[in-house]
Amino acid sequence: MDNRRDVQQFLTALRARITPEAAGLTLFGGERRVPGLRREEVAQIAGVSTAYYTRMERGNLSGVSDSVLYALVRAFQLNDAETTHLFDLAHAASGPRPKPRIKPTPKLPSRLPQMLETMRDVPALVLTHLGDPAASNSLGRALFPHLFPEDAAPLNHSRYLFLDPRSQTFYPDWETSARESVSALRLLAGHDPSDRALMNLVGELSTHSTDFRTWWGGHTVRTHASGTKRISHPVVGDMTIGYDVLTINSTPGLNLTTYLPEPGSPSADALDLLRSWNADHQLTSRRI
Repeated sequence: MDNRRDVQQFLTALRARITPEAAGLTLFGGERRVPGLRREEVAQIAGVSTAYYTRMERGNLSGVSDSVLYALVRAFQLNDAETTHLFDLAHAASGPRPKPRIKPTPKLPSRLPQMLETMRDVPALVLTHLGDPAASNSLGRALFPHLFPEDAAPLNHSRYLFLDPRSQTFYPDWETSARESVSALRLLAGHDPSDRALMNLVGELSTHSTDFRTWWGGHTVRTHASGTKRISHPVVGDMTIGYDVLTINSTPGLNLTTYLPEPGSPSADALDLLRSWNADHQLTSRRI
């Protein structure tokens, strides 16, 4: 896959968001026609010629050295995720163009489901890199009931966010969660542009969701390994719950996410209520 368009859009977006003042440049009057930096200003800060930077912004990162890339990192004041994305784009541009391929589904470690079920008081999900549930415990499924329909396969989380109207009620801060999903997929696309399943997912969401299509074009990249989410649960009501994403080193492509509210908070009380409801629901299901 030719990544010139991605490179062009990413660098253009970065240049537009940095003001001359933030970049430490002194202005001497005159009307500016761009909201951020001019190309020649980026080149000046990065220590390259305007022609060379223009070549890069037109989508050609082939052969660009690490020192020049790090100069762009400093010029654009990139965070770790953006830096990784820039280097991934440069690596993809410089190497042979890989053929699209279906990556094998990560094999779930045999003891992982057993471990999850021993974590009875902590909602926990294992998701693939694309957001497909690979394993979960009972309380995790109870916390995210829409992802786990009783008579069907679990839902991909990004599809749920953009294609299932219930997600906008379940997540009061829906836009934040949806943008985080786009950002995560954008990072994956930069790292492995030959992942056919990823490209199929991006194509599907771009076709059916205007929001996804717009935010995908914005090239925002962030990592979201921990934080808090507000949810409006259909059984126990509103909750603010913290999450932590843990990598599974034995199986690249899988992440374990746990969810816990602040101790002593109304959200902790709501989770206690969900534990009781879930225990009763399981007991009733076994009797049936």
